[in-house]
Amino acid sequence: MNTFWLKVAAGAVAIVVIIIIVGAYLPKGGEKPQPQKTVYDMWEKDDQRLRAEPQIKEPPTSPNQPAAQQQVQQLPTVVEPPKPQFKELTEEEKIEAERLYEMAITERKMGRLPVMTYKRMVDYCREIIRKWPESEYAFKAKRLLADLPERFHQMYNITKEEIDLGNLK
Repeated sequence: MNTFWLKVAAGAVAIVVIIIIVGAYLPKGGEKPQPQKTVYDMWEKDDQRLRAEPQIKEPPTSPNQPAAQQQVQQLPTVVEPPKPQFKELTEEEKIEAERLYEMAITERKMGRLPVMTYKRMVDYCREIIRKWPESEYAFKAKRLLADLPERFHQMYNITKEEIDLGNLK
């Protein structure tokens, strides 16, 4: 039996398979490959967003406002936006609140991993809100709870009062 044609057919099949595999992994045309997002990227974004200083929300301007008022609002200002006022904590309370908040942030990161839950993060946030309701840490804990997807609000019975940030962002 002549095996020459069998070898030629196998070689042709191998070349086609190699072309398909290489074509699947090379970027098409002038596209640049996008780096994949990792869990570390999500954690970094969460840290930037959730550790940000509290700020007062600007009320939206209505389109039917007089032009003079709109021009005044558009002028550049050198004045810093007002900082929200929180209840001052003692040094011990600050340390304890900071410790609980850091634990809640860590649990938030762990909750993003498969098979992990946000239960302990919710518990830490609720403890912060219960112990220091008017503090900056209570605001941060509420922001942490509000950042969870809606299905977890239902799962852990998170109330509107627990995620109400008022006029802060």
